[in-house]
Amino acid sequence: MDILNEIKNRKSCRSYKENVPSKEEIDKVIEAGLYAASGMNLQTGIIVSITNKEIINELSLLNRSILGINTDPFYGAPVVLLVLVKKDRNASYDGSCMIENMMLEASSIGLGSCWIHRLKQEIEMDEGKSILKSLNLNLDEYEGIGHVILGYPKDNDYKMKEIKENRVFHID
Repeated sequence: MDILNEIKNRKSCRSYKENVPSKEEIDKVIEAGLYAASGMNLQTGIIVSITNKEIINELSLLNRSILGINTDPFYGAPVVLLVLVKKDRNASYDGSCMIENMMLEASSIGLGSCWIHRLKQEIEMDEGKSILKSLNLNLDEYEGIGHVILGYPKDNDYKMKEIKENRVFHID
């Protein structure tokens, strides 16, 4: 597999078909997140996989209330993966690595994905805490890093993004 080619061709998907990816596909994406680099290899990140439409709708309502919009911030994606990391000096970095790995794996197996922010605020709200209560996690120990939404893209029309110039500097 050509990793650089996959990186160049990955795109954020904002339009999904209704059908849910298979458990095997979702598990591959999750596995990629679990193999992400983490500070001192502490591996304190966790992933919550949600395919329940009612729960996704509840999270969507919370997210849009934080953002102040009326449209679905999850773009109708049938899968929402939550990335949470134990609060420490590396939490946002470790969670970001997990999210990037998951989006690259999703792309490599033909799924669309997009990083959706505001999970931190969602799980600080009573409604967000109640959604995750069944997991028996001490949510005070975790920071919400982001959502990875997944599904089959409605539209595969994509042009490779242009890379801005003058962003690399060398000291030899």
